[in-house]
Amino acid sequence: MEKRIRRRGFEIIAGIDESGRGPLAGPVVAGAVVLPLKGNWEGIDDSKKLTALQREKAYSLILGKALGVGVGIVEVEEIDRLNILQASLKAMRLAVESLPFRPDFLLIDGLHSIDLPFLQETIIKGDERCLSIAAASIIAKVTRDRLMMFYHDRYPAYNFARNKGYGTQEHLRAIRQNGCSPIHRQSFRLIYQPAIL
Repeated sequence: MEKRIRRRGFEIIAGIDESGRGPLAGPVVAGAVVLPLKGNWEGIDDSKKLTALQREKAYSLILGKALGVGVGIVEVEEIDRLNILQASLKAMRLAVESLPFRPDFLLIDGLHSIDLPFLQETIIKGDERCLSIAAASIIAKVTRDRLMMFYHDRYPAYNFARNKGYGTQEHLRAIRQNGCSPIHRQSFRLIYQPAIL
């Protein structure tokens, strides 16, 4: 896909993806990655298809070889205020804005474009079809997982180290027993409320 966009005359093409739309707790995180035209990108794939160890190795490879990497983080207070879709789009915008240079073109995973003055294309399942989006998915996922490890130390009762904020049965039981932590998304209450009652 990057080659197709380059044939149209664009040179700095950023792939963008997010991690954390579905969890009941924690931030939503987006990555933006600009890769060089050539390179060995073995091990770069949709982050959901990789093990934690594979993601960490790929994360280091991307940071070492990418032309630019940006990260955007939107915390739970804004998720509750904006809604998860708008918070995800904001995280993507912040990721692009944190790149060390302005891209020419954006390749975005999903259906929704970003409110930025760049030409862009949305791609369903882009993390499976586009190398730079796959790289962005890894940056977003590893960054978010590390944040959830930090929150695990602060709120160990929920075992965020294992569930990363997703609504596992163990996590739902912990909410039922302990109530919500400060990083639980109150706007998601209808999702986990039946498990609490």
